[in-house]
Order: sequence, then structure tokens, then C-alpha cells
Amino acid sequence: MPDIVTLEVSERIATITLNRPEARNALSSEMLRLLPQRFLEADANDDVDVIVLTGADPAFCAGLDLKELGSTGANLAVDTNGELERPIPDVSKPVIGAVNGPAITGGFELALACDFLVASERARFGDTHARVGVMPGWGLTVLLPQAIGVRRAREMSYTGNFITAHEALQWGLVNHVVDHIDLLPFTRRLALDIVSNDQRGVRQIRRTYAAVASGTVEEGWRIERRDAAAWLREGLEPSEVERRREAIRQRGQAQT
Repeated sequence: MPDIVTLEVSERIATITLNRPEARNALSSEMLRLLPQRFLEADANDDVDVIVLTGADPAFCAGLDLKELGSTGANLAVDTNGELERPIPDVSKPVIGAVNGPAITGGFELALACDFLVASERARFGDTHARVGVMPGWGLTVLLPQAIGVRRAREMSYTGNFITAHEALQWGLVNHVVDHIDLLPFTRRLALDIVSNDQRGVRQIRRTYAAVASGTVEEGWRIERRDAAAWLREGLEPSEVERRREAIRQRGQAQT
């Protein structure tokens, strides 16, 4: 059975790949267990200066595995004790997201947690939390307004509508849009530019960016976690999630 989250290192770049293509890289409980491990392995590796996160085609990440969510709910990535949990653990090295296809809901949050994004022309972005009937728990209400502004963020979350890669570029969500075949080569060139710098300096600048951001939005993370936990305590009905799953899939296909 193939590893569902792979880690490869070359030229001081670690590439972490979500590898459930048959499920559009939907986040199962096993994937949620492995993903932070891969990040921590890359961060601890002295031969790594930059981390690239991508997905096995055709999707970057379709979010939580709704089949599992609709049956057991075991993969719901929310700590009901209200503890802060982020989609990417606290690593010291820059993380570039190479978004090769749709990044939806939890997958969208995973992309937002990267330092910056490069998108394939095939990339699409959407927040369908409201359509599934769950609350964001990975910082979407904090990170999405930072990226595109609060009014556009509200529109995406309230409507559940998707945006294209080029709309994402126009809105400031992604840094670059490239031909699909060029996604990883282009991203690796940017990573090599980072590798060519003084790494002590790069990591300190990254820490400083994080410290400045946390000084203004850390409470936002806590509010989101609090509200997500409260939503769960009111009860998540797996059968209702399952009922909505097919409608969400069909609507997403129509919009992309």
C-alpha cells in the first residue's frame, strides 16, 4: 500500500505530497496523523532548508474525507478542549504550497497555512464549511481575511463558491499562477532562491513575521477554536453530513 503522505528530499528541498489521488487527497484520520509527522521530520533534517507541500493529481486537497466524517467523524480536526491546533505544526523552515488542483475547505485551510502559494492553472479554491455544516477549526477565519480581505473572505465562506487560480492571483491569495506542467519546477526554483540565502537570517525573518502576525491575530485563532468546539458540543450528525456530500461534490464540479 503506498504511503499516503510522502516525503522526498533533494537539493535541500523537502517535498511533502498528499498521496490519496483516488480520493482527491481528502483528509482521512490516518493522513491527519501522518501529515504533521512529515513536517516535523523535514524540519529536523539538517539537509533541508525549504519545505514544499503539494498534492498528487488531480487535486491538492478536497478537505476532510466526508465519507469518514459522515460515518464516524473520527477525522474532524478540532480539539474540543479548545487547544490551538494548526494544519501545519510549528516548523522553523519556510513552507511553500504548490497547489496543483482544487483546494477545498480543510484543504483550503492547509494551503492558507503555507508561507506563500504557487498555483497551477488547474487550481481552484473554495470554502464549503457552511455547506457541510461544520465550523472552521484550522484558522480559516483568521488566515483568509489576511490573504484577501474580510469582505471577499466573507463572500467565499457565506456562499461556498469556488474561485479560479487567476481570480486567486488577482485577489492576492496566491503569488504566481503557472502552467500545470511547470508547477513543481517553478516552485523549486523559488525554493532554491531561498536555499541560496543565509539560512539563519531566513529563519529569523520568518520568526519575526510570525511574531508580528501572532501579536494581532492569536486571539482570532482562539475565538475560532472556541466556536468550533461549541458547535461540536451541540452535536454533529454524521448522516446529515453524508446526505450533503454528494450535492457538494456535484456543485463543485459544476463550478470548476
